[in-house]
Amino acid sequence: MSRIDALMARMTLAEKLGQLTMSAAGHAVTGPVIAGDSTQSIVDGTIGNLLNLFGAGPVHEVQRLAVEESRLGIPLLIGLDVLHGHRTLFPIPLAEAGIFDDTLWERTAREAAREAAADGLAMTFAPMLDVSRDPRWGRTAEGPGEDPWLNARIARARVRGFQGPDLASADALGACAKHFVAYGPVTAGRDYAAVDISERALHEVHLPGFAAALRAGVATLMPAFTSLNGVPMTAHIPLLRGWLRDEMGFDGVVVSDYNAIAELVEHGVAVDLVDAATLALKAGVDIDMMAGAYRRGLPVALAQGRVTIDEIDACVRRVLRLKERLGLFDDPYRRGASAEPASVLAGRRALARDVARRAIVMLKNERATLPLPAAPAALCVIGPLADASSEMKGPWWGAGEHEPATSVLAGLRAALPQASIRHAAGVAIEGGDDSGIDAAAALCVGVAAVVLCLGESVTMSGEAASRATPALPGRQTALAEAVIARAHATGIPVVAVVFSGRPLVIPWLAEHADAVLAAWFLGVEAGHALADVLTGLASPSGRTPMSWPRAVGQVPVCFGERPTGRPMSADVAYTSRYQDVDNSPLYAFGHGLTYGRFRHDDLQVTPRRARRHDTLEIRVRVRNEGPREAEETLFLFVRARLSRVTRPVLELKGYAKLRLPSGDTGVVKLDLPVSDLCYLGPDLQPVSDAGEVEILVGPSADPAGLLRTSIELD
Repeated sequence: MSRIDALMARMTLAEKLGQLTMSAAGHAVTGPVIAGDSTQSIVDGTIGNLLNLFGAGPVHEVQRLAVEESRLGIPLLIGLDVLHGHRTLFPIPLAEAGIFDDTLWERTAREAAREAAADGLAMTFAPMLDVSRDPRWGRTAEGPGEDPWLNARIARARVRGFQGPDLASADALGACAKHFVAYGPVTAGRDYAAVDISERALHEVHLPGFAAALRAGVATLMPAFTSLNGVPMTAHIPLLRGWLRDEMGFDGVVVSDYNAIAELVEHGVAVDLVDAATLALKAGVDIDMMAGAYRRGLPVALAQGRVTIDEIDACVRRVLRLKERLGLFDDPYRRGASAEPASVLAGRRALARDVARRAIVMLKNERATLPLPAAPAALCVIGPLADASSEMKGPWWGAGEHEPATSVLAGLRAALPQASIRHAAGVAIEGGDDSGIDAAAALCVGVAAVVLCLGESVTMSGEAASRATPALPGRQTALAEAVIARAHATGIPVVAVVFSGRPLVIPWLAEHADAVLAAWFLGVEAGHALADVLTGLASPSGRTPMSWPRAVGQVPVCFGERPTGRPMSADVAYTSRYQDVDNSPLYAFGHGLTYGRFRHDDLQVTPRRARRHDTLEIRVRVRNEGPREAEETLFLFVRARLSRVTRPVLELKGYAKLRLPSGDTGVVKLDLPVSDLCYLGPDLQPVSDAGEVEILVGPSADPAGLLRTSIELD
């Protein structure tokens, strides 16, 4: 008899339901319910999983209660939101997406897993795989941006990184793909609101990332809070049982989101907790997080014959099997058994700085404003985000809440010790007090440049942080107007550094600042990383993983829109266009400048006539005509000339990077299997068509910068 069979034979109903229950331990609160003391419940075996507890000491103590004092000795599964680092915080996931580097995505997840596992954890509620094309939605910060192909690449890399080659290893975490599925297109960008999208959008845009995570072996999955086309995801039998379990063969654990099972009552599909528990169990949700629905509702449902003990047992077996795969039965104290040496911590901090440098996107750089002049005598660093070290960490800081972080001001002072650096906040991030604007603007005289640090606070991004107007809050625009006017009056350039968890609507700032950097939230090494880029120690290489709108009224805006029978024409009234703003985004997907200046030409594709099992080889010549070495990123898009359904005007199929010294020429090579040109036909099944396919390569999704050629598919 296997260990799991032996345990199942001995378990009472209460102990079985304990394995299906996850309770918060109190180190962090991620929802509307705060758990009480669960110590006795652990000993009783009526709580089998915890979240929001970390630290080897506390974790080992609760494991001791479960393993040594409970009747059955079943170890606890303990998880935390490790979204962009554990204690050492890397850039937020949206920022990391813009680095376009599979190896780096896997490496940062691997380092986060090692650090979290050293704190005793065995599970993370990550990666978040919700495609977002609406920057009003606060959880945009946690995800991959707007493209499903990119999302699938990130999903694979993150799962590999978190879980490592052996899930039972002392430095591995069980990953959790969330939020299944289509949480991103919530109505009006409002968190938790309903989602109503087509089946085609579901299968083309929102499911591919989860499919990639499943193929990578993700251990767990979390349904979204939201309803999809009228059915709450926590009770969605066609997707949770049909697509996930039956079609994709997922045999891992499905864990609800925080209190989500109880919220089925608010959704209007359950009359009470018994009803809610029944619906979630029938849909295949294994673990009830923080609702208490399974412990309180399933005994009643079982007695009424609404659920069976076999259905409960199937969930319990999946939970026990996960604990076995994580090695918790063999050694529940394995994770956190030894502290990480100082050299490992220092190396992780250095990695955080390098990743943060690479995540910075230079949106604009007129008249070579950046990098700053060598050895400037004086600089002016202005704005509410200039000396705001805690804001650099970004939302969902996990165990890194009290870890030191470097502000922009501190980073520049460390990088330029001989320079006189003047500083004033000018205004707060929020609020209407503009009494400090004049004094701040008065500092911008007689300096080499002004660094203007603007943007959101960390609490404006993440869960429950939707913004109807994702622009500069408070009186920051007024500060920018005053500072830029004063600086430009004496010929002083202004560099705007914009912090945010989403693309912001900043058309005025983009027009009037001399240079603009999208700094997102870069983590604990933000200030040093920004100083490296501002001073030219590193060339910016980040790209925008989402289109930046010119106006809120453009939202949602993305490069993968479908064509219309009346494409936009500035000279024809009855075409698909706005009267008051251009259709195009302010900054296209993939946009990002460097300290090089790259020219692309000689696009070559072989073979020009391809069959289903061929692989296309794509080559582009690249020359760095700029004054500095830099890294260029090129994107591969395709567009079929004729299909059985209307397909996006551009579909991302690859990217490649090339670092070139000034004056050098190189060749970027990309491979594209012809099988990747399949698409979902009218019945949502994969099909491929003979005919002409356009191949487009360029530095962003801006059509003006794309090289084009065509191939013929037999």
